[in-house]
Amino acid sequence: MAYKLVALDVDGTLLNDEHEITEVTRNTVMEAARQGIEIVLCTGRGPLNSIPFMESMGLGGYVISHNGAATVEVETKRIVHQFGMEQAELDPFMAYCRERGVHFDINTAFEMYVDNVEELAGPVRHMYENYLMMPSNLPAWEELPDPVVKFTAFGEPGDMDAVLKDWSTWTMTLNMLRSGEYFIDLMHAEASKGNALKQLAAKRGYRQDEVLAIGNYYNDITMLTFAGMGIAMDNSPVEVKAAANAVTASNNEDGVHEALVKYCLS
Repeated sequence: MAYKLVALDVDGTLLNDEHEITEVTRNTVMEAARQGIEIVLCTGRGPLNSIPFMESMGLGGYVISHNGAATVEVETKRIVHQFGMEQAELDPFMAYCRERGVHFDINTAFEMYVDNVEELAGPVRHMYENYLMMPSNLPAWEELPDPVVKFTAFGEPGDMDAVLKDWSTWTMTLNMLRSGEYFIDLMHAEASKGNALKQLAAKRGYRQDEVLAIGNYYNDITMLTFAGMGIAMDNSPVEVKAAANAVTASNNEDGVHEALVKYCLS
């Protein structure tokens, strides 16, 4: 099958554990693009800290950011589509986090906000530095310039397990995802990587069976199951591997390179 659109998750997939794209993976992604395959990053990150990876490979096109809540054009930074949330939907989650000392951030398509940026320290500050994004202080809701597309809670895995257990008992109107060991994301009910990839494929004129997707975590399952070929990284949880059509090497063993060579460049 000739795949025409390749969707790549970023952390744990395109990047190794040093948060880098290896030279061999970079060259293979660029070769796929040279052969006419459209590359799209499909990530929980925002556009500001995902677009630079596209630019570093000389690629244009689109990034699907915030787990599918905002799709952005690389060259113009134009928002193609976004799913916004209302304050009333997030108020209970913000109250829960503030009462229990759980760190959270609020994201519009291009901005990130926290309660008190001056007090960021330790693992929380290190996390933002690793992900190349420093937040601003959260203003009053009515002063936010753009719709809120993602709410993220951050903490140690055991703490996030407890938060997820609590929130799973609530009546849920939002899409709640464990997007990493340390993260729980809340988005609009219709926002997912799979839905955003489906919309982009239709916009670009690609059939479902012409789409290949590679990912490694629970927030990737919807895009892996939408794609004609869904490939899980070897560092994926067993549930993610079960949702995929195939498994490639880990992110520390150039799994993206291996998959593209096998399914797109051979």
